[in-house]
Amino acid sequence: MKGKLILENGMSFEGKIFGELGETVGELVFNTGMTGYQELLTDPSYCGQIVVMTYPMIGNYGINLEDMESSKIHLKGFVIKEDAKLPNNFRCEMTLDGFLRQNKVVAFKGVDTRQLTKIIREEGAMRAIITSQDLTQKEIDEHFEKFCNKDAVSKVSTKEIYEIPGTGKRIGVMDFGIKRNILRSFKKRDCHMVVFPWNTTAEEIMKYDLDGLFLSNGPGDPADLTEVINEIKKMIGKLPIVAICLGHQLLAWALGGSTTKLKYGHRGCNHPVKDLEKNKIFITSQNHGYVVDNVPEAMKVTHINLNDNSIEGMKSSELKIMCVQYHPEAWPGPSDSDYLFDDFLQVIEG
Repeated sequence: MKGKLILENGMSFEGKIFGELGETVGELVFNTGMTGYQELLTDPSYCGQIVVMTYPMIGNYGINLEDMESSKIHLKGFVIKEDAKLPNNFRCEMTLDGFLRQNKVVAFKGVDTRQLTKIIREEGAMRAIITSQDLTQKEIDEHFEKFCNKDAVSKVSTKEIYEIPGTGKRIGVMDFGIKRNILRSFKKRDCHMVVFPWNTTAEEIMKYDLDGLFLSNGPGDPADLTEVINEIKKMIGKLPIVAICLGHQLLAWALGGSTTKLKYGHRGCNHPVKDLEKNKIFITSQNHGYVVDNVPEAMKVTHINLNDNSIEGMKSSELKIMCVQYHPEAWPGPSDSDYLFDDFLQVIEG
């Protein structure tokens, strides 16, 4: 089906709609990964976003049910240059188009995604519409005004408390949109996990006799989650706390720091980060649009991004807190930073 991609800056691109044949609006961002599109599609941190893939052909190894990072697709739209009609891999169970249809996700193809990426880099992440209709300017404006992503975390978090058994450390997990490979990484280290919905109170969490607390990744602006920040404040100093991505940003706010929105974010599998304590550089998997810009007094910076010198990790030995901005669990991306889960457990052990 013929369609259009309409950007908030007034630019419009013609192409074809595939997947769910409908209309969608979201925040337009880009990802530089050459592989890992299935993990990206099922990463809850993309909730509310239309993702542009810079690699020109997507879908060449198909989709399988093992590589899901959550139970479904969470993003609002998917933009590619070309889809692979005949995926070729022994693990392939369905095509990209079929997977998008199954999850009712609108996708767009036939556009120069590298040109789109340049536009986003120059002008910043912006709202966009994928549609087959000839919309008037008034209708376009109404679509953009209606779009809101403030309730993204509540959409992707677990709805009830559940446990993943293990014989090691008892870790409470606040689920803001957690990826399954984070849970697998703790499970590999035989941790017993109690997973809580995003809005669980500190009092409820403290009832579970935990050795430590983990704050997960997730979508949206951390500054919108004021109630969550207040609950985290109550647990600082009472429990060792470790965190990734959105959890890292929420910790910064809870400790008196702040975050700011990046112009176009960090999304991909090839971001160089320096571990200042180990004096080593690691290639990391990243997916975030916000970053800590004001480091709390209690924390010291442990990791920096070598592309823009932004803060990628913080630590406090006194408070038993450690957090990173990027994704050490990878999936997709390199597993160079898997060692951080061992560092997390060292912080929890004291």
